[in-house]
Amino acid sequence: MGTDLQNPNSPIQSSADLLRFITCGSVDDGKSTLLGRLLYESRQLFDDQLHVLESDSKRVGTQGQELDFALLVDGLEAEREQGITIDVAYRYFATEARRFIVADTPGHEQYTRNMVTGASTADLAVLLVDARKGLLTQTRRHSYLASLLGIKQVILAVNKMDLIEYSEAVFDEIVAAYRPFAKELGIEAVHAIPLSALRGDNITTPSESLGWFHGSTLLGLLETLPVDRDSLPKQPLRMPVQWVNRPSQDFRGYAGTLVAGRVRPGESVRVLPSGRTATVARIVTADGDLDQAVAGQAITLTLAEEVDISRGDLICAATDPAEVADQFDATVVWMADEDLLPNRPYLAKIGTRMVGVQISSIRHRINVNTLEHLAARKLELNDIALVNLSLDQAIAFDPYSVNRDTGGLILIDRQTQQTVGAGMLNFALRRSHNIHRQALDVNKTLRSRIKSQRSCVLWFTGLSGAGKSTIANEVDKQLAALGHHTYLLDGDNVRHGLNRDLGFTDADRVENIRRIGEVAKLMVDAGLIVLTAFISPFRAERAMARALLDADEFIEVHVDTPLSVAEERDVKGLYRKARRGELSNFTGIDSPYEAPEDPEIRIDTTKSDVAEAAERIVAELRERRCLG
Repeated sequence: MGTDLQNPNSPIQSSADLLRFITCGSVDDGKSTLLGRLLYESRQLFDDQLHVLESDSKRVGTQGQELDFALLVDGLEAEREQGITIDVAYRYFATEARRFIVADTPGHEQYTRNMVTGASTADLAVLLVDARKGLLTQTRRHSYLASLLGIKQVILAVNKMDLIEYSEAVFDEIVAAYRPFAKELGIEAVHAIPLSALRGDNITTPSESLGWFHGSTLLGLLETLPVDRDSLPKQPLRMPVQWVNRPSQDFRGYAGTLVAGRVRPGESVRVLPSGRTATVARIVTADGDLDQAVAGQAITLTLAEEVDISRGDLICAATDPAEVADQFDATVVWMADEDLLPNRPYLAKIGTRMVGVQISSIRHRINVNTLEHLAARKLELNDIALVNLSLDQAIAFDPYSVNRDTGGLILIDRQTQQTVGAGMLNFALRRSHNIHRQALDVNKTLRSRIKSQRSCVLWFTGLSGAGKSTIANEVDKQLAALGHHTYLLDGDNVRHGLNRDLGFTDADRVENIRRIGEVAKLMVDAGLIVLTAFISPFRAERAMARALLDADEFIEVHVDTPLSVAEERDVKGLYRKARRGELSNFTGIDSPYEAPEDPEIRIDTTKSDVAEAAERIVAELRERRCLG
């Protein structure tokens, strides 16, 4: 029963354009059944696939003796057992009119991040609504996510019409309720269609049971609706550099995929963020040089002039380049179980460039059911928020609404390297353009030389009562006796001034360490040997402080004291209060401490006294030539 349409090299497929779309909606709206029926009705299944479907339908199907089309795309065992979609299932098929890549996305709210993944490359959304239930919370959530991710066309597929006796009135009521909501979201086109995925009504052929409906079938719409990506070649040139191709001394090319515009030899281009201009010499491909390349093509450009270009740079039209900035108004979808905390350091991947990023503030969280703006100090799994976002270096970008490839990013956890969020850049903050670094003649090297020392940070970390402040104070005294210039930043002392506005929640602890890291950086720039004594319980924030300094300037000192010993000391009585429930968010009791995995110095206070620990640290400074 298979056809030549399954062969990706067939003439039919190579000449037809490509539509990427998603199926989404609430749980049990019939997304997988719809897609399975669409593949079946459009004759996209081979005989062996049909045999497997028949076997699986008898074994785990939900339709009695009939074919359970949902099994064609619900590939995970858990999906088949529960009768729901969990993962994003991609399927390729084609007709004589067009090629398709469809993503069947989950309806459960806990898998919203999977839906975001599927929608990020889609041109259109097929949004299913159960005719018996009407618009539900997840219907609105998926509509909002679709609009957020740049999808401007929606096919509103009112499914299970057979269960309401194909009522025109019910269909009209659902459509009338959805259109104002879609308009509010900025969805430009809504194409409503009644159907029954289970019975095959209005999937590929008109249904007699829906004689009152005079619109197109689902497949007819998919084959004829315009693809938004057709406008990309008309936009200004954008090509993120993926690879600098240097096979020999005689060739240097810059490889990447055009994500917008077109380019010809002889045209002038601008390289960002440096701003340098050059002339295109050749457009090189595996099949030979081209006279022109357009959006969607993978090419290698050679330039007539020598320009410093690296992976992550953006080659643009010289007369219409992208913007360059390092601070943005952005929308973030949080996709991790661990909360997003403002000012915690993450990595961001935008195009082919990887940069450091912090969410400097959460402006508001968005209730996707009502579009209400809510105050938030953190983001939890599946939260969506408008934020101020700060990068550690300037990047070239376009607003996400203009170009997904140059305006979209993913957030990555520095420790685990797992993707934790997705972001859409809205615009650069004005201060990003107005604030510039001032060049100074007296620098860190000169200040350190005057003091006959090399500046650095001794970052003491450990549980409360471990002895951080005591040991740091002794080190400070010994260094002062040797004539060195130091400053000790103590956790309790700093909270009387600079950080007096902060509490002890996870978010406040992150901000506490961010401020201390910035102050320590300034003091290192002043040529001082800086000692910091803070619990600093999270590895991510200690890594953030380390990243502010040069590689050899940050010395992590883990004052390693077992919790039982620290609690036995309890000089300030804090552990007793925490155990009685009088002190919340106390490290080691009801708030975690993430011990350093590879500190430069580890002090076991059960084996070393204060003087021995201090002498060891001073000796380490001498070995590192910090003491002149």
